[in-house]
Amino acid sequence: MISFPNAKINIGLRIISKRDDGFHTIESVFYPIPLFDMLEVVELKNWQTGKPKWQFTSYGIAVDGAAENNLCVRAYESMAAHVDLPPVDIYLYKKIPMGAGLGGGSADAAFMLKLLNDKFELQQPHTLIRQLATTLGSDCAFFTDNEPAYLWGKGHELEPFAFQLNGMWLVLLTPPVHSGTKLAYSKVIPRNSVSVSLKELLLQPVEHWRSDVVNDFEVSVFAQFPELATYKQQLYECGADYASMSGSGSSVFGLFRQQPVLSQDLLQLCACYVQL
Repeated sequence: MISFPNAKINIGLRIISKRDDGFHTIESVFYPIPLFDMLEVVELKNWQTGKPKWQFTSYGIAVDGAAENNLCVRAYESMAAHVDLPPVDIYLYKKIPMGAGLGGGSADAAFMLKLLNDKFELQQPHTLIRQLATTLGSDCAFFTDNEPAYLWGKGHELEPFAFQLNGMWLVLLTPPVHSGTKLAYSKVIPRNSVSVSLKELLLQPVEHWRSDVVNDFEVSVFAQFPELATYKQQLYECGADYASMSGSGSSVFGLFRQQPVLSQDLLQLCACYVQL
């Protein structure tokens, strides 16, 4: 059985405050986009007792780290702790860039849980799938529903947000640089308070978002990778109604009411160019 984990973008990301536990209170909106990995699970033949009950193979973009630390494998083991699962071969074709603020690893984990539930007819409730996803990563729970959602708190708190970008053109640029969460937080100054919630700001016409709907991580990430700020400006020069970095970067996206004409340089960086 095959599934297609998709990426997400952050529309706005505000760092509200530093918490007593060392984490930050944040506010953002997650929006699913049509950029996909491919994930397949088949039963593992000739499994030997004492061996791991999984084999993991990846293709496409190189996946860093040991197989046992991959989120697909961790999702399998998380589900196996609750129900009896047969040994499996896991095949991942990676197309969503890593370290790009697109949630690809989190999507793979959440879709793995759902794929196991469907393939082996486990009939586990959505509440368990969501609970297991939450333990795997802060973004994972979003992909269990895979609908636009408002995010707040430490990053685990989600609520559905009736928000659509239907008809808009999305241009997603994925430059070959890696921006980690540590870098993104390095120069962030928390706002401490906000007078208007992000949800209210997003009810304005898209062309009004430019000044109000911001990603606070851009300050530190653009300082380290100034080319990302240049790409964002180029998207505006191409006619974007709104442009932003997604998450902690390094991807940058633009939203257009009309199909844009892109330079060859931007097209070479484009991972997704589609009407939503």
